[in-house]
Amino acid sequence: MASPVNVPHVVIIGGGFAGLAAARELRHANVRVTLLDRSNHHTFQPLLYQVATAGLAPSDISVPIRWRLRRQTNTTVLLAEVEAIDPARQIVRLDDGTELAYDYLIVATGARHAYFGHDEWAPFAPGLKSIEDATDMRQRLLLAFERAERTDDPAEREANLTFVIVGGGPTGVELAGSIPDITRRALRREFRRIDTRATRVLLVEAGPRILPTFPEGLSRAAQRDLGELGVEVRLGVPVTQIDAQSVTIGEERIATRTVFWAAGNVASPLGRMLDADTDRAGRVKVAPDCSIPAHPNVFVVGDLCIVMRENGQPAPAVAPTANQTGQHAARMILASIAGRPRAPFQYWHKGDLATIGRHKAVAAFGALHLSGYLTWFLWLFVHLMYLVGFRNRASVLLQWGWAYVTWQRGVRLITGRPRGVP
Repeated sequence: MASPVNVPHVVIIGGGFAGLAAARELRHANVRVTLLDRSNHHTFQPLLYQVATAGLAPSDISVPIRWRLRRQTNTTVLLAEVEAIDPARQIVRLDDGTELAYDYLIVATGARHAYFGHDEWAPFAPGLKSIEDATDMRQRLLLAFERAERTDDPAEREANLTFVIVGGGPTGVELAGSIPDITRRALRREFRRIDTRATRVLLVEAGPRILPTFPEGLSRAAQRDLGELGVEVRLGVPVTQIDAQSVTIGEERIATRTVFWAAGNVASPLGRMLDADTDRAGRVKVAPDCSIPAHPNVFVVGDLCIVMRENGQPAPAVAPTANQTGQHAARMILASIAGRPRAPFQYWHKGDLATIGRHKAVAAFGALHLSGYLTWFLWLFVHLMYLVGFRNRASVLLQWGWAYVTWQRGVRLITGRPRGVP
């Protein structure tokens, strides 16, 4: 039975990991919950790169938010975009002009990719944060081979078969490691005029090593694994120019028609509407309980916030942090309603995982560092368990099993022109 109107109203903005975790934590509480999102689905972002590289379909890694919360009778889901937040009036204004009053607010709108002041690169180097981003990236990847097949110009063919990934974090590493799997096996017998095994993949990282949040030994192992796949890793040199024909790394210009961006993030603009301090990336500096100091009934969670760990370092911007901060904010709201004191957020680090193509992965669980074949199976298991809904897990397991046996990438659909490309 739905909660009565006169109970506290909790508004949650964002249906990602943090927003859903907060809503689920409130499912038995005597509150009214309204969850707002401009998309009708929740996306499992760690597997977006597999949609981008034609390994999985968008429906394999997403679920309708309404379906996920269908049994929560105290929760209403609205498909809407938030245009403004007024913490003083405790009002959220939606894209149609509607004003929604709240008693407690949880802002969980995450982050988007950032180009370090070079937004003009965006049309030529898409990032990977949403289903739309992933399908756009897949289009560009597949169209590059189609263009290479059609041209008689060796230089143009080589440029189309050159892929540059900017950013050596987990997303960049996983993208770079996936492309050779496609070119060596999945596509090799399907083209007549090109040898897809001649594809060149470059991973560019401005810092001194890839996977900088991992221990150095695992970074070296990942770089070695990428090298065995034929991926060229460039370290310590930033990208200085990207256009439709090339990418410039330092002073070196490389002809390419396909660049993927995995190098930086900027927080949702809603964070700057909250009367709170933010860092250069727009992330909100929250109090220890994940609220903002000027308005203790407003909580900021997930990638939009900076919350400190006990060691004085910020919690990493990963899915476990989003889940934990979302749950903590919901618990602190319930504590306030019950008149109990709030507690500071305590981050539980579950470890770091990244996969490097087929049969290779690296993992760090405290002092335990793993790499290789068995770690890859661990990566598969962990990601399956985090997927929402049995149907998604069964579908992904089936797709992975089929790809493992046949080397095929079954979701190779080209359905339109890539976004932003004339």
